[in-house]
This record gives sequence, structure tokens and C-alpha cells, in this order.
Amino acid sequence: MLKTLSSYFVRTLREDPADAEVRSHRLLVRAGYIRRTAPGIYTWLPLGLRVLRKVEAVVREEMERMGGQEVLFPALLPADPYKATDRWDEYGPTLFKLQDRKKADYLLAPTHEEMFTLLVKDLYSSYKDLPLTLFQIQTKYRDEARPRAGLIRGREFVMKDAYSFDLDEEGLAASYDAERAAYQAIFTRLGLEYVIVTAMSGPMGGSRSEEFLHPSPIGEDTFVRSPGGYAANAEAVTTPAPEPLPIEGLPEAVVLDTPDSTTIATLVDRANEWHPRADRPWRASDTLKNVVVALTHPHGERELLVVGVPGDREVDMRRLEAAVSPAEVEMATPEDLSAHPELVPGYIGPQAVGPNSPERTTDEDGSPTGSIRYLLDPRVVDGTAWITGANAVDRHVFWLVKGRDFEADGTVEAAEVREGDPAPDGSGPLHLERGIEIGHIFQLGRKYAKALGLTVLDQDGKSRVVTMGSYGIGISRVLSALAESTSDDRGLAWPAGIAPFDVHVVATGKSGDVFEAAAGLARRLDAAGLDVLSDDRPKVSAGVKFADAELIGIPITVVVGRGLASGVVEVRTRATGEREEVPVSEAADRIRALHADLLRASGALAAGTTKEA
Repeated sequence: MLKTLSSYFVRTLREDPADAEVRSHRLLVRAGYIRRTAPGIYTWLPLGLRVLRKVEAVVREEMERMGGQEVLFPALLPADPYKATDRWDEYGPTLFKLQDRKKADYLLAPTHEEMFTLLVKDLYSSYKDLPLTLFQIQTKYRDEARPRAGLIRGREFVMKDAYSFDLDEEGLAASYDAERAAYQAIFTRLGLEYVIVTAMSGPMGGSRSEEFLHPSPIGEDTFVRSPGGYAANAEAVTTPAPEPLPIEGLPEAVVLDTPDSTTIATLVDRANEWHPRADRPWRASDTLKNVVVALTHPHGERELLVVGVPGDREVDMRRLEAAVSPAEVEMATPEDLSAHPELVPGYIGPQAVGPNSPERTTDEDGSPTGSIRYLLDPRVVDGTAWITGANAVDRHVFWLVKGRDFEADGTVEAAEVREGDPAPDGSGPLHLERGIEIGHIFQLGRKYAKALGLTVLDQDGKSRVVTMGSYGIGISRVLSALAESTSDDRGLAWPAGIAPFDVHVVATGKSGDVFEAAAGLARRLDAAGLDVLSDDRPKVSAGVKFADAELIGIPITVVVGRGLASGVVEVRTRATGEREEVPVSEAADRIRALHADLLRASGALAAGTTKEA
């Protein structure tokens, strides 16, 4: 339907919003697509809503193509199902909780696993009803501590979530693969580059999890790739543990003076200056760094944990949090440390923690108690010798050997992943990149079905717990990722398949003939099936109109101006900057053909479902 800028509800801005951190955020606000309502919460304006609906349409078409059926749940939900699965507590402060006038607990849904499970439980009871895939496109809510980058990480966002229901693992694997293929079709049609990486399941649980990441320097996720095809979120990378080394013949552990050595760098300097070894200099990789963190468990319990990593690596808090989920992680505070005088900051060694501590005992069920848990990096294997803290100021112990002098409660993937680290599958060195998470798929298994009593009768009349999969796409985040990847310094540059309009007709000058010709061309393009935005503002300069056209980012701009006297209009392609003069009489046909070419180039015609197919 033809729209004119003189009456369309849009106002462009010349200055960047003060709170905008990334280009997509700046341009979506300046071009009149969204407006900030509160931190992490945005109002969708007509231009933005048109793009959002087009992204939703692509997702909806591909979900229905793979057999999904659409439902729609409320965003405001009762607390009881989430209490039954423990997520009322596990979600922690990110969950928006509220009470009604009767003091009943409710929440604004961050995700809907429980509701999908209960819906199927309510209506289905036989294996003959399965397999089943349901999906919705709904607004979600998470109380992010630090909303950032506009729509990239907000407190309110639009998401597609789908759930599969199968009788057994074989059925779940088939549903998972079908959903995975649908995601590939969706992102191809949207023209959005993606990488599929192994991921952590986290609080969602399940046996298999993969993320779809859009490579971008502004992404919050670090992922890795190897020459041999390995790809994983950095949080999911496992460390190839070396083989244990022989302990016989190693020097005995000895405590030595290391004054003012509270950092790894100063410790290495002191060790080489005061206590040199004969074969080579001491290195940071010879030291064992012990980091004290505090875990806050879902029900509020606070636990200190000591993590040991080679001294040449830092603890990656996101990797650690993924490993101990659903607990939240922060560095231990001075108050935490003051309650444990055995922990001497800067000089903490394994002798004071875990199974090495004289305070370690076991409770009635055999669980360790009485000392702080101690987890080690997988590289710290039996037979490796270390310089580490002696639990005394200005003192470190040299040649402390794992398996001889100390043990741990287990291992943990907490150390940073670095460029060039070996891939876990032996496929070569890892290369690190940044990405925006645009989709996530899980094989949930029976966690939610079991907690909520979702069973069906199988072929033998026996009750079986249903196995589930969960599949999410961040619709509003995808829109922002597209804005980020296709824009330039002048403005947005939408792919043809999801742009708010197909053609932007710009009338320049003051002549009534120009405006009349522009209006006539806009009507012909509209009649030809294209969505047209016409800049018919009579008192706005050509320079402002051109700047607005580039800022708004519609794929094709048609300039009706001085060339009209020669019987031509100028056709501009926003993404490439190409320009051509076309006779007025041929303009509608040329623009329609150009738009079809742009659709093909962007991948929008991959599924053969658009009006141009």
C-alpha cells in the first residue's frame, strides 16, 4: 500500500541518541524505527514494526513448512508451574515477579517451557498424538542487569520459541534435525550470515545444544572455529587434558621467600631472581593461580569456591558460570575472605582448601564438608609440578606436585580459551571470533515433562514420560543484527526481503510537474505490487530528502527531479550505491525487475514463497 512521508508517522534525527553504544542502535533510533521507553525497553514505530513483521513472517513460514503449529500464550503467567520446575528460584533476579491483588504470585515470562508442557499434558494422552511441534512468536521479559546495544540485549524482546514432543530419543533426534534445518532456511532467507556452534545447555538442561551465531565484532558471545570444522561457543569448549606424568624423581616441595609477589608477573620475577632453576627460566605457565569466587545458588545459599588455573591464563567468568549453572558467580568480597583466615590474598595455595584442608570432613551421606571446595583446570594432571601460594604472606611453595602433594574435588572448565589453543577433536588450532546469538536449539529430554507429569500411553499401554526439544530465535535481536551488518555510516541498508518498503520515491525541486510525475510513478509501482514510500514533502530540500532516504535504508530509491525535463528518473540501489538513469515510461518495469534481482541476491527467494517468486 502506498504511503507518503508527508503523512507517515516518522521523524528522523540528525544527532545520535546519547545512550546508543552500537551502530544499529543509533540508526534504528535516528531513522525512526524505535524509541526508547525505559532502559532495555523500546516502542516500535511504524517503520520498525513493518520490518519486525516481515522477519516474523519468514520465521512463521519456515516453522509451518517443517510441520510446526502456532499457538500464543499470555506473557503474564502464574508462578506455580515455574515453582514445580524450580525455575521460580533458578532464574534469580532476571525473573520479573509480581503479585495480584489477592497476593498470588505471577511472573512475566522469560520463556514458556512449562506452559507448552502443561498444554500438551492437558490435551494429549497417547503415543498416536506424537510427534508434535508447537511454536509461538511472543514478547518475553528478563530483568537484565545491564541492558545494552539497543535491541541486542533488552529487558523486553520478541522471540520465537518452539517445542517438540516425542515418545523416545530417536523421535527427538528427528525433530531436532528438522528444526535445525528450518533455522538454516530462515537465516538464509533473511540474508543473515550465521555459524552453528556447540553450546552449553545451562539452566535449560538437556543432552544436546547448539547456537546459531551471527559473526559480529559487537557480539557478546565468543566462539571458536578450527580449520577442521570444529565450532563451539567458548563456554562449551572442553580442554584436552594431557596424560599424567611420572612423579618419581621430582624435587620435594619447598616453601621459599617471595616478597611482594601478589601477582603472577612479580612471582615469576622473584622466582627467577631469588630461586632460579637450572634447566630454564621459570614461566607464568609454571605457576598455579588460585582464584576465590562466590556462588549464589538458586535458593539464596552463598558458597565460596576456589578455582585453580595455570598462571598464564585468566579465569573466564562466563565459562565458569556456565560450568556451575544455575548458580550465579562473582569474585569473592573482602568480607567473604575475612571469614576464612586460611585464605591469604595473593598467596593462596591448595593446601588450605578442598580435600587438602585439615578442616575437611564428611557428613552423614558421605558428602565433603568443613572446607572450601577446590576445582582445578583439566591441564593440572597428576605429575605436574607448580609454584603456588604457601598460605602465608610473602611465601610460595615450589615443586608442589599434583597427585603427590595435593588433590582437588574435581575439574572445571573455567580458564580462558586463547587463540591457537588445540581444538578438542584434534582438528587444528582454534580461532576466536565474536558473535551475536540469534538462535538456540536444545534437546531438553524429559526434565520438564517429568517435573510436570507429561506422560502418554505407548503401544503396549504403558505410561511413558514424553521427551522434548526447545528451539528459540530472537526475532527483535535478528532485526538488530541485520541492521548492524547491512548498514553504513550514512544509514540503514535493509535486504530486499525484509525492508519496510520496496521503493522510496523522492520528488526534488519545487516544480508541480515533478511532484505530479513522482506521485504518478509511485501509484504505478504500487499497482505493480511493490510497497512504496513516497517523499512528497513540498518544503523540504533535496539534500535533506536524500539524507533521509539513505538513513531509512529502503533498497531502491527513485529520484524524480531535474532529469524529468529529459524524460528520465534516477534509480539508486542503496546497498551498492549504483545509480542509473531510466526513461519515465520504462521506470516501473525496470524497478520491478531490479527489486526481483535484489530479492534473489539477499536469499529472500530461497524458499520460493515471496510475492516476487
